[in-house]
Amino acid sequence: QVQLVESGGGLVQAGGSLKLSCAASGRTFRNYAMGWFRQAPGKEREFVAAITGTGSISYYGDSVKGRFSISRENAKNTVYLQMNSLKSEDTAVYYCAGGVRPTTRTVDYSYWGQGTQVTVSS
Repeated sequence: QVQLVESGGGLVQAGGSLKLSCAASGRTFRNYAMGWFRQAPGKEREFVAAITGTGSISYYGDSVKGRFSISRENAKNTVYLQMNSLKSEDTAVYYCAGGVRPTTRTVDYSYWGQGTQVTVSS
């Protein structure tokens, strides 16, 4: 069992930056691929980024490529999402998730955090 807790969300102006963190419980964190998803009001949950267990390979959704960066520190059981050049359309609740493979599909992730709100003002 893995428990995930996100932090780092908040209010930021367009063009600014935020760094989200997701702390995981359990000693097997390195065995899990990790992903970040987001969900805006009235919209489906959207893939943002994912990373392999070793951190050697990462993937990004088209809307965040070149602006967001996912990373992890297995020694700290933590995965991060660095968000730069934020836009109003990035406003959403951001969730981290753990799964076997770093896919873009929510159904492939077994463990989810409670989410953290990111609001970008224009």
